[in-house]
Amino acid sequence: MATSDVGGGVDVATSASVSPQVPQTDLAALVDPVVHATMDQLAVPGAVVLVQEKNMLWQNAYGTRTVGRDDPVTVGDHFRVGSVTKTMVGTVVLQLVESGALALTDPVSNFRSDVPNGDSITIEDLLDMQSGLYSYTENSYFNTVLDENPGRVWDPEELLAIGFAGAPYSQPRQEFRYTNTNTVLLATIVESILGADLRNVLADRIFEPLGLDDTSFPASDDAELPDPHPHGYLFGTNESARISVKLSSAQVDNARNGVLVPNDVTDLNPSWIWAAGGAISTAADIATYGRALVRGEGLLGNDLQSRRIGSVTLKPDNPSPGDYGLAWQAYGPLIGHDGAIPGFQSFMGHDPVSDTTIVVLCNVRDGPAGGRPANEIAMGVLQRLHSGER
Repeated sequence: MATSDVGGGVDVATSASVSPQVPQTDLAALVDPVVHATMDQLAVPGAVVLVQEKNMLWQNAYGTRTVGRDDPVTVGDHFRVGSVTKTMVGTVVLQLVESGALALTDPVSNFRSDVPNGDSITIEDLLDMQSGLYSYTENSYFNTVLDENPGRVWDPEELLAIGFAGAPYSQPRQEFRYTNTNTVLLATIVESILGADLRNVLADRIFEPLGLDDTSFPASDDAELPDPHPHGYLFGTNESARISVKLSSAQVDNARNGVLVPNDVTDLNPSWIWAAGGAISTAADIATYGRALVRGEGLLGNDLQSRRIGSVTLKPDNPSPGDYGLAWQAYGPLIGHDGAIPGFQSFMGHDPVSDTTIVVLCNVRDGPAGGRPANEIAMGVLQRLHSGER
C-alpha cells in the first residue's frame, strides 16, 4: 500500500498490483512522480494508472473516490470513459463495412435526409472528424440544461436536431473538427442497419467477444455507475466550461490548496453524450480492449485493420497527440483515444511495435487552470518509458 496527497490535503491509501509473472518489474519509481505531480497541479481527487508491456502488467490506484474523505480508489473501480466510446462505435461501423452493409464512401444522405451537406458527407468523413458538422455540445442552451436539469434523459434525435440546426463549421473534408454530432449520427445509422439498439450492439460485437465483463453501455435512463466507483467532479459548470475550463488565478490557487472543491457531477445522466462517450469500464478492461483494438484481434480482418492503422501516422520520437484517423488517434507511438466527460477523464493507448499499453482513468475532467489529467499523466509516463528512465 502507498499513500497519496490529493486536492483537499487528505492522505488516502492506494492499491497497487504487479503481474506475478514478472514480480521484479516495478514501475512505481517511474510512474508515481508523474502521477503525483499531475494530481497536485490539476487538483485531481483520484486516478488509476495501468502500464502493460508484453508479459508484464502493472497498475496502481491513487487518491480518493470522494473529495474530503478517506475513500481510496482501487484498481478495479468503474469510471465513465467518455470518448473512448467513439472507438467502439467506429469499430462496429468498420465491421459493417467489412460485411458489405455499408461503404466508407457512402454519403450519409443514403441513410438520412435531414443532415446538412448530407449528399457530400461520407461515412469516412464522420469517422475521421472531417464532416464539418456543428457539435451539439457547443450549444449554450444545451449546456445550460445540463447544469439545471442533470437528470434529464436525452433522445439521440434531440442531440442531432441541435447539431443539425447549428451552422456547419466547413464543407466536408476541408478541415479536421472534432464534433460529437458525428458519432451520434454514425450510431443512428448503425442502429438502422442492424435493427438493434446501440447498447446491445456494443455488448454483442465488442464487450462479450473480448470478455469485457466490467464494461457496459448504460440504458438512456440509467445514470448509475456499477460498484465500486469513484464520484466524478467538475470545476465550474458545463456552461462556464463551454467558454473556458480555466478558473481565475485565485480560484486555481484555492483549488490546488483544497479550499475550493469541484462540483460533484456523478449523477449527470450520460444520455446527453450517448454514442459519443457513454461507456463505463475499468482500467483492466480498457487495456484488454485497447490492445485488441489496435492489433485487430477479434474485431476486424487484416485488410480493413491495415487501412485503419494507415489512417494515422505514428511518430515514436514525438510522444504527443498527432493524427486523427478512423475513429482513433495517434499519440506518438501509441494509437488509441482519450475521453473527457463531466466528472471523468480517460486515456487509452497501445503501441503496436513494442506491445505496450497505457491506460489512465481520473475522476475530474479538467484541471482548474486547464489541462486534461489522464492525458498529461499518460504522456508523462510515455516520455519516461521512451527515454529509458528505469
